[in-house]
Amino acid sequence: MQLRLGIRNFILITATIGGLYSCKPAKEKSTATGMTYNDKQYGGFSVAKPKDTKVAPGLVFVQGGTFTMGATEEDIMSDWNNIPRRVTVNSFFIDKTEVANVHYREYLYWLEHMFTDTPKYNNLLVGARPDSLVWRKNLSYNEPYVEYYFRHPSYNYYPVVGVSWKQAFDFCMWRTDRVNEYELKKSGYIDNKQSAKSQFGQNDNNFNTKSYLLGEYQAKAGKLSKSTSNPLKDENGKPRNPRFEDGIMFADYRLPTEAEWEYAAYGYITENPQRKPSKNERGEENIQNKQVYAWRNDGFSSLRSTDEGGYQGAFLANFKRGNGDYMGVAGGLNDNAAITAEVTSFRPNGYGLYNMCGNVSEWVADVYRPLTSIEADDFNPIRGNVFKKVDVSAGIGSLRDSVGRIKWVNESDSSLKDRRNYQKAYAIDYADGDSTSGVSYGYGVTTLISDKSRVVKGGSWNDMPYWLSPGTRRYMEEDQSSSTIGFRCAMTHYGSPENLKGSTKTGNIFPDRKARR
Repeated sequence: MQLRLGIRNFILITATIGGLYSCKPAKEKSTATGMTYNDKQYGGFSVAKPKDTKVAPGLVFVQGGTFTMGATEEDIMSDWNNIPRRVTVNSFFIDKTEVANVHYREYLYWLEHMFTDTPKYNNLLVGARPDSLVWRKNLSYNEPYVEYYFRHPSYNYYPVVGVSWKQAFDFCMWRTDRVNEYELKKSGYIDNKQSAKSQFGQNDNNFNTKSYLLGEYQAKAGKLSKSTSNPLKDENGKPRNPRFEDGIMFADYRLPTEAEWEYAAYGYITENPQRKPSKNERGEENIQNKQVYAWRNDGFSSLRSTDEGGYQGAFLANFKRGNGDYMGVAGGLNDNAAITAEVTSFRPNGYGLYNMCGNVSEWVADVYRPLTSIEADDFNPIRGNVFKKVDVSAGIGSLRDSVGRIKWVNESDSSLKDRRNYQKAYAIDYADGDSTSGVSYGYGVTTLISDKSRVVKGGSWNDMPYWLSPGTRRYMEEDQSSSTIGFRCAMTHYGSPENLKGSTKTGNIFPDRKARR
C-alpha cells in the first residue's frame, strides 16, 4: 500500500514538474485593469514588449545631454547671430557620413524607373536632380565638375552637392519609405519575392510608410503576415500587419535640427556610449564648452593632429587654409583634397561622425533667424515648425497625392484657439516681428532673411578655418543650392536616452534594501 502511494505521488510530482516546463510564459497583465494584453478573450488589446530603438541603416546613435550652443571664438564676422546659450538635446540618431553621390543616384534611379509617365512626372524627375551648374564660375575652369562630379565613379563616395534644402527634405522621405519597405520584406510581412525592379512603372502605386500604416497601400502579403506563427494578432486572434506601435518599423529619416547637428559635431562624449559608465566615469562635467572644432586636441584649437607618430601634424579637416591654398604644396599636400573629399576621409569625432568640420557645409531643418538662440526653448530647440494633420477633406480615397504620398494640410487655427501650448499651426514666424520680440524682417527691402531662409552649418572645402567651428551659422534660401553645401540625415530616438543594449529603463533605479535592525 505504501509502495503504491509512493509511486502515485512520484507520478503526480513528475507530471507537475513536466507541466511547469511545458507551460507557456504568462501573458503580461494590465496594472490598471488586471486584464491580459494580446488576448482575444479580453478584447485583443495589443501591447508590444518594451525594447530599445533599433539603429537604422547608415545612422549612429548620439547620446543627448546639455551643452552651450553658439559662439566659441570671437565673432570676427560681427554677425552676432550665434549667441552662446545652454540647451539640452535629447538622444537621437544621425548619419555617420554626409550623403554621397552614389546614395543620391540610387534615389534618382528609383524615381526614374518608378515614374515612367514622362509628361506627367517630368517636373518631379527634373526637380529631383542636383544642379550641376553650381560648379560654374565666371573666371574659373570648373567645367569638368559640371559634367562629371555627380556621375563619374571616381566621385561615388564624395558628398553630393548642388542639392537644395527642399531636395534634401524629399530624399529623407524617400529613404524612410525604402528602409521600412525593406524591413517589412526581411521580417516576412511583405512578399520579399516581389523585387523593387518588378514594381517599377507603377507610378503612384508605390510603398509609402504613412500610406501603409493608414491602410491606403495594400502590399502583397508575405509568409509571416498570413502565418499562425505571426506574433501580431488582431482582436479575433488572427494574424495582422504591423502597426507603428509594434516597434518593427523605423521612424522617419529627416534633416537634423540645428541644435542636434551642433551637439553631434562637437562629439562631446568621452566614453563608449554603448556601455554604462562606472561611478568614476560619469560624464556630467566632461563638457568642454569652449572646444572650437569637432575634435579634442589636447585642449588646443589646432587644425592639425597632435598625436605622436606618422600622422602628427596632419590636417584634421578639408578646408581652405588661405587665399589660393586649397590643398597645399605638391609633394606635401596638407589636406589632400582640392575640392571635396570622400565622406569617410579624415578622423571621425567622439561620436564616430565624419567631416562635421569641413568638406561640405550641411543643411539643417531650422529656418534662419539671427536671434533664434534667445527666443527658442532650451530643450530640443528649433525654429521652423508647421503643425500639420492628414487631409481627409475629400474622404479616405483622396489621402494619397500624385506620387503616392499621404496628403497633409496645416491645422486650422480656429481649432486651436482653446489650447494653451500653441494656438497657430504656422510657427515659423512665431515671436517674430510682434510686440513681444520687437524684431521685424522686411525681405528684399531691409534684409534677405525670409521664411524660406534655412540654416547652413559647418565649414566647407572652400571656407577659412573660422567657419569650421560647429557654433558658426549661415543661411541660404531653401530652393537654392551650392557647390559647398551637402547634407546628412537624422532620426528621432525613442525611449531611454542611454540606448544601452537590452535596457529600456529611464531614470535612476535604486535596488530595494533591507533596513538594519
